[in-house]
Amino acid sequence: MRFKGLDLNLLVALDALMTKRSVTAAARSINLSQPAMSAAIARLRIYFRDELFVMQGREFIATPRAEALACAVRDTLLNIQFSIVSSEPFNPAKSERRFRVILSDFMTHVFFEKIVARVAREAPGVSFELVPLDDDPGELLHSGHVDFLILPELFMSSAHPKAKLFDETLVCVGCLTNKQLPRQLCLERYMSMGHVQAAFGRMRKPLIDDWLLLEHGLKRRIELVVPAFNLIPPLLLGTNRIAGMPLRLANRFAKTIPLRIVELPLPLPPFTEAVQWPAVHNTDPGSIWMREILFQEASRM
Repeated sequence: MRFKGLDLNLLVALDALMTKRSVTAAARSINLSQPAMSAAIARLRIYFRDELFVMQGREFIATPRAEALACAVRDTLLNIQFSIVSSEPFNPAKSERRFRVILSDFMTHVFFEKIVARVAREAPGVSFELVPLDDDPGELLHSGHVDFLILPELFMSSAHPKAKLFDETLVCVGCLTNKQLPRQLCLERYMSMGHVQAAFGRMRKPLIDDWLLLEHGLKRRIELVVPAFNLIPPLLLGTNRIAGMPLRLANRFAKTIPLRIVELPLPLPPFTEAVQWPAVHNTDPGSIWMREILFQEASRM
């Protein structure tokens, strides 16, 4: 089918090329032969009057024109998929849909394991892929490569819908034998002690605690950086280091690891854990069903 001279099938080929960044992989993903994909590329170049893609050695390089087209084409195809193609009612009991979710290990332990258990009972064919925190999760959301972000609300953009799940509080934790950690911790002692910090993504970005401290003009003495919250408690054992952790996760670890949990010496406000989804999924029945489960389980926290 043509629209103003453009064969709309070419948009599917263009999206596959920009997603896979490989002619062979793109052809395979949309069930085209290699000659057919090469022909599609030639027609795309003629229509847009641009080279669109070049190979430098084995590297697939998109031109600025192709990069500019990528988001618009992806949004158009996602809108078609969720507004037209997938408009039939969603039946959880029969669905085999897989949801891709970006979230921290903290939210996996204290919240999402409840979601997984419930969905296994109510929709046994539905599955999940839990994706580690990325440097630019908003871009993965915009491209349709993930279905949900579950993060502190202050890290979310205004470009997509979002909703509150629950509030969480930060506390200070240390080994139960840490004699430098009193039950009432003053700010001077807190800032002088060595800290273990959880940082995420390729750029090792710290999460909520450092952001809140920086707002007060404070910077901790970081002695150890780890890629997940769940690595903090074991690495505090037998040391005089301390760390900031969400209260629910600290309480969970304290059941099996000798931890001391104390209030932070400065009044950091609670933070809100929220869920965000692509705008094009807003009316998707499967996404709506999954969001309702998230909200129901969050209300029980």
